Amino acid sequence: MQWYSLKNVRQSDSNEISADIRVLPDSPWFCGHFPGEPILPGIAQLGIVFDAIKQSCNQNLKVSSINRVKFKQIIRPNDRLRVIATPLKGETGSYSFRIIVEDEMVCSGVMTVTIT
Repeated sequence: MQWYSLKNVRQSDSNEISADIRVLPDSPWFCGHFPGEPILPGIAQLGIVFDAIKQSCNQNLKVSSINRVKFKQIIRPNDRLRVIATPLKGETGSYSFRIIVEDEMVCSGVMTVTIT
């Protein structure tokens, strides 16, 4: 079951990746996390970033490292997210990423992927 919709995945001339995401309210991630006050767990947020990178690259990838992650705001059911992943110069497969909700950064970090 797909628990979110991933749309408008684009890669710019500078290889920056962007995607629009809507987290569905019936996502199993919200069940029990937390009752009456559902929020999207950090691991799910990182999964969204990985999926955007993977779809943009159109290759089989795996995550080799995640660094400097900061969770700054809560993501709730039906939030519309924007993922932006910018390649780091001189570091093949490494992306500085941001998740944005309504012009507010909710999560950021660095993700490194390798081809499987």
